[in-house]
Amino acid sequence: MQLERRCLCLASLALFAFSMAGRTYAGPPFVTDDPEPVELHHWEFYLATQQYHDSDGWSGTAPHLEVNYGAMLDTQLHLIAPLAYDKPADGTSHYGYGDMELGVKYRFVHTGEEGSEFQLGIFPLVELPTGNSDKGLGNGKSQVFVPLWLQKDFGKWTTYGGGGYWFNPGEGNRDYWFAGWEVQRKLTDSLTAGIEGQFRTADTVNAHHSFALNAGGIWDLSEKYHVLFSAGHTVRGRSEFQGYLGLQLTFGSDDEKTASKSKK
Repeated sequence: MQLERRCLCLASLALFAFSMAGRTYAGPPFVTDDPEPVELHHWEFYLATQQYHDSDGWSGTAPHLEVNYGAMLDTQLHLIAPLAYDKPADGTSHYGYGDMELGVKYRFVHTGEEGSEFQLGIFPLVELPTGNSDKGLGNGKSQVFVPLWLQKDFGKWTTYGGGGYWFNPGEGNRDYWFAGWEVQRKLTDSLTAGIEGQFRTADTVNAHHSFALNAGGIWDLSEKYHVLFSAGHTVRGRSEFQGYLGLQLTFGSDDEKTASKSKK
């Protein structure tokens, strides 16, 4: 009970500290994802918030619920149900349900011994236009992301990345490419730190290519409860800050396999 109370307090602090933040991407706490699915018949739940800030103001999720399930061997089902927040620099702020995200991660290559594996997989995503685009809470049209992700482990080090193509319909929008790479190291038995680089081509008719750096980590409170956090900023292109903070719960059909994966 004491652990549960502590986790609830951490979740409340997370929501308070990041209650501004509409894009939702996989790979918490990073934007870059990996090919490793949730273990068979295991679950991941995230109560989290993402935020973005640029010259137009603040936007993001406050909070969102992410659910991942290992439905079949090497296959993960994915859902994000967000409450979205939009606070323009000039104009009226809005808060409400945002665009829902659905996806399926499939790992088709997994070789090597534990601690030195190589993995390769796909993770197509669909953003459904469930948010009110007139209020800045959604895109107004369905978006699709088709990426390829790869990963290599080196003992306490893990590196993963890749990218793909976003189909981004809508007035003023452009389809675009996204690529990212992340490197992380397990510092202690309970703390993992990482850094990523992200590249994105122009996603609107008036935008330009951008590159951002992001740093973060995972703090394992126990085998089931984990705190995830990251923050970063563009170093090329339009100035934008991004942040993530969340509480993760992992569990499955057997207790001994509920330990957190270091990068999830």
